[in-house]
Amino acid sequence: MQVLVLLLWTGALLGHSSCQNTAGSPEEGSPDPDGTGAPVEEEDPFFKVPVNKLTAAVSNFGYDLYRVRSSMSPTTNVLLSPLSVATALSALSLGAEQRTESVIHRALYYDLINNPDIHGTYKDLLATVTAPQKNFKSASRIVLEKKLRIKSSFVAPLEKSYGTRPRILTGNPRVDLQEINGWVQAQTKGKVARSTKEMSGEISILLLGVAYFKGPWLTKFDSRKTSLKDFYLDEDRTVRVPMMSDTQAILRYGLDSDLNCKIGQLPLTGSMSIIFFLPVKVTQNLTLIEESLTSEFIQDIDRELKTVQAVLTIPKLKLSYEGEVTKSLQEMKLQSLFDSPDFSKITGKPIKLTQVEHRAGFEWNEDGAGTTPSPGPQSSHPIFPLDYHLNQPFIFVLRDTDTGALLFIGKILDPRGT
Repeated sequence: MQVLVLLLWTGALLGHSSCQNTAGSPEEGSPDPDGTGAPVEEEDPFFKVPVNKLTAAVSNFGYDLYRVRSSMSPTTNVLLSPLSVATALSALSLGAEQRTESVIHRALYYDLINNPDIHGTYKDLLATVTAPQKNFKSASRIVLEKKLRIKSSFVAPLEKSYGTRPRILTGNPRVDLQEINGWVQAQTKGKVARSTKEMSGEISILLLGVAYFKGPWLTKFDSRKTSLKDFYLDEDRTVRVPMMSDTQAILRYGLDSDLNCKIGQLPLTGSMSIIFFLPVKVTQNLTLIEESLTSEFIQDIDRELKTVQAVLTIPKLKLSYEGEVTKSLQEMKLQSLFDSPDFSKITGKPIKLTQVEHRAGFEWNEDGAGTTPSPGPQSSHPIFPLDYHLNQPFIFVLRDTDTGALLFIGKILDPRGT
């Protein structure tokens, strides 16, 4: 009975939180600035820090990109590191005149933040999330058509804020692909596979975003307990996949009654964590959960989950993605970048975005920093044992807890799909 009480109480709390994202309740005595009686929601102090506020904007772009990508791939796994794509777009905006810059800034939610030095703040964000202890590699690049004369007034701020220089194509597809593959290998220390796809001869502007993550859990899994177990693809079909187990796992947990899902959070080293969204029913559509994902909602979850002890099983994963997200961005009100943009701060010749490529690698295994910790005293939140089995389709979010940055997001429908 004690377990049930905890689940219902936590579920009600998280359900209330998800509702607040669409209609906040004013504090008692809070002002009503427009006199309409509409609710006024206080800004979370976490988002008042400039780098965190910028991170929230960029991450909300990432959740938008994920939703579009997921809707295009309803029956397959999805893996994205949206930050690398956002970084490429943000860097590209340095070369855009006002009309085109506004299009990019709206997609990145920059129009909702008051930051006179967005690009300088972005430099701080990248330095934080790619620090060595984070085990997260991310890089972005702007590749331009052959024989293009680039203005030095574009190159200097690009290098200053984003640590990269534009690449001019040679016009030889084999040489260009070899050079780009070499750059990707260097940025990810060889962890992201080389592309074998031929380079298009019609590129005007190519944006490239790459990322890789493999970080140790704060508490390692015992590899002797990893075994083949059933993963339920749906009510009727199961597959056998390697599942890691811990009968005394310490995690943070909540049941969201609005989304009808069990939320679990596992910490990683370097102030990182993974949040899992596991539907209560294997047949449940993931769309409702996906539509609820925002930086603000995830921050609410991070505050409100409660520490529990659980019998935990989680699939051992190694995922990769190589492909274009061009069509996804065109669906996100960025079509004008592909039609008739103004990038005259880059060059005097008319150029336009033609391709956006994304390469990503992500894996987790038993590796961890330490053995299973004792639950310790829990004066206000007693620990109740429960089961948390990621043995059916789920969504995960890799998040930097220092800034709130969305670093990876995935939809796992079949763990075998690598």
